[in-house]
Amino acid sequence: MENQTLEGDTLLLEGLKVTPQSSIPAFILLLLTYIFIMVSNIGLVVLISMERSLHQPMYLLFCNMSINDAFGASTIIPPLLSDIFTPISERYVGYIHCAFQAFCAHFYASATHTVLMIMAIDRYVAICNPLRYATIMTHKMVLGLSVWAWAISFLMVVILIGLSVRLSRCRTVILNPFCDNASLFKLSCESVLINNIYGLGYTVVLLGSSLGSVTLTYLRIALVCLRSKNKALNRKALQTCATHLAVYVIMFVSGSIIIVLHRYPHLSDHRKLASILFHVVPPAMNTVIYGLQIKAVRQKIFIMFTRNTTTGGK
Repeated sequence: MENQTLEGDTLLLEGLKVTPQSSIPAFILLLLTYIFIMVSNIGLVVLISMERSLHQPMYLLFCNMSINDAFGASTIIPPLLSDIFTPISERYVGYIHCAFQAFCAHFYASATHTVLMIMAIDRYVAICNPLRYATIMTHKMVLGLSVWAWAISFLMVVILIGLSVRLSRCRTVILNPFCDNASLFKLSCESVLINNIYGLGYTVVLLGSSLGSVTLTYLRIALVCLRSKNKALNRKALQTCATHLAVYVIMFVSGSIIIVLHRYPHLSDHRKLASILFHVVPPAMNTVIYGLQIKAVRQKIFIMFTRNTTTGGK
């Protein structure tokens, strides 16, 4: 692939590397996973929107997560599916399309952190200041936190991708399953010092603020629970916090693996697989974790299925 030359704004994308024998199983697995991600996430958003009893800050904030998960999966999985049966030497992509995919991929990753941060704030207020929860976490506050989460992510990623798009290009091959920021600036022969500095700062600020805020929030929640003698309150707090924490750990570990593997060039294939899984595993797991762990959501899903089964039986 490295020796192939192309003209204009056409790039050659490595895509998903599979053998001819495993292409059909890989396609079916990815397709079924994508269908599950879309149906479960969109279904949960529809359920929360339609059920007035679920119009609570925690569930409304979770809609941000489901929307982002569906967005992240749609950014990566459909292009991978379309390329599975295409020879690697014929997987062409336009530069503008590649830059847009890179923006979407990083926007998804950034929004995942910021959305989980505002969900942690909601849990903190609910458990540490329950008497003022209704007056603090109003619909206006929920909307404001949601806009903040998306706006901060958008601004940071626009700068990140903008710094790469400004560079001239001397290469046309992207050795990655999909386009990302590193793929874009590696196409250039210019100095990428500014890109590396901003990229490092972007990563440190995003991961640092995310990990720091979630850690401090849950330490405070843990102290409140230890001091409280209300077992029912502690049990409810443990259930909702464990759900949020499980989602955060899955996301954080998935993202950290990619960052660590970047330091080991001989493990590039493992890094590429990890980057795909980052857009597959968290979106598939999040709705399962919330749907099964949160009693109110689980009950509504059960009622809906029971109602449909009864209607079908008649």
